[in-house]
Amino acid sequence: MTPQRDILKIIVLSCSFSIKKLSMSSPSFDSGRELDAQEIVTLTDSTGRSLDCYVENEVASDGVDYVLLQPVDLPIVILAWDDDEEDAEIPETEMVEDPEELAEIFLDAKAVLSERELTLKDTAYVMTISGEIPPLQEEDILSLEIEDDEESRLEPEELQLLTDFYHLEQHYSIYTPIDPYLFFAHTTANDELEMLDLSDPKVKNLVDLLIIQDDE
Repeated sequence: MTPQRDILKIIVLSCSFSIKKLSMSSPSFDSGRELDAQEIVTLTDSTGRSLDCYVENEVASDGVDYVLLQPVDLPIVILAWDDDEEDAEIPETEMVEDPEELAEIFLDAKAVLSERELTLKDTAYVMTISGEIPPLQEEDILSLEIEDDEESRLEPEELQLLTDFYHLEQHYSIYTPIDPYLFFAHTTANDELEMLDLSDPKVKNLVDLLIIQDDE
């Protein structure tokens, strides 16, 4: 039985989602939006995978260019449900982040998404999809209550359900964030993009500036 999806609040046993995805007050984006004139750059991770991103904003500080990026394609996250706890008041789920598990379920996830005319891509930093997602329905919204390692509660994140599937009797759900999924990077001396360390106070101030300017 699939857990109740009526803006369900759940406990996620991982905190990295809140690090990689930062909310912005602007509305959610559409993968079919027309931004042909907007600059596109490519992020590359240590494994050689790439991720094309729109440059939403940029600022220079001490001779270094900092950029606010939004993926061209729609990011997705995969949650693994503990079906034994489905009757619990607050069901538990876990965001799938282990590279080996993601690789194991990738083909199954790709197959169920293709049935909805969505193409799953193994991109850098976050998996993405291309194609037109269905209109947002209230019953498809999941509100995540995220706990970090110190058991402090972070601001809930809202996701839109795309589909469910099973792999080796494990129940998985595929979601896309409703708010924009943002990355922050700076240019290196070799004119390459490098992800920012958000724990650095100076970097946090620059990130805040990038978001504020982009909202204006």
